[in-house]
Amino acid sequence: MKADGSGQRRLSTRPAGGPSWSPDGKWVAFASLSCTGGQGVYRISTAAAPARPEVLFPRDCRGEELPEETTAGPVTGSLRERLQYDNAVAWSPDGARVAFRGGDCESTYDACLSMGTVATGEEQTVVAYGGGGTQNRGFAVVPSWRSDGVKLSWTAYEEGETAAGNKPVHLVEYDTATGARRTVGNALDRELSYVDADHAIVTSRNNRGSWLTVLRLGDGTRTLLRSGSQPSVQPLTR
Repeated sequence: MKADGSGQRRLSTRPAGGPSWSPDGKWVAFASLSCTGGQGVYRISTAAAPARPEVLFPRDCRGEELPEETTAGPVTGSLRERLQYDNAVAWSPDGARVAFRGGDCESTYDACLSMGTVATGEEQTVVAYGGGGTQNRGFAVVPSWRSDGVKLSWTAYEEGETAAGNKPVHLVEYDTATGARRTVGNALDRELSYVDADHAIVTSRNNRGSWLTVLRLGDGTRTLLRSGSQPSVQPLTR
């Protein structure tokens, strides 16, 4: 649809979650059931509707028949329970990679976050929880790229081997070049969207509700913006 809500058209009849525009605007990536029975990532052309989805991940599903269309019920429960199954995907700024919940790593771990290379279908596990010798539990969802592609953030939850290692819902920032990770923001912050290298909009908790909050990434300074959630930032061009 257009920004004012007009011109709506349906792209696919398949159940889809967490859509993400390709940088060139020609494709939308989304999560849906794959040929393996687990979650997969597809892309669909925005040029015509309806169009046939193409499999991006898992790579082994490329060329296979699309699985039967199914309808999943809404996920209910606490914030943590709802976030655990958030299927948001994120296309990298250069269009070469897609970050998404799950992937091939789910054959080893209980939950994980992956980066997949669009051209080859190769996957890289970014973070994993449970299984594979890992004693923690948790999840990593709602990935978001910085505009230069160097930093990737996500919303995380973790249960350590002891209570001291537990971390409630929080935000993690990951350096794709060095692999370094750090926690940003406050506990219960989620759904980070980068404004620039120094600022982001996050969903935070305030007065028992969800608020959009401007977060300065360097020193953690916070400014409440307005009530709401799931920010998506389009920086102004000057």
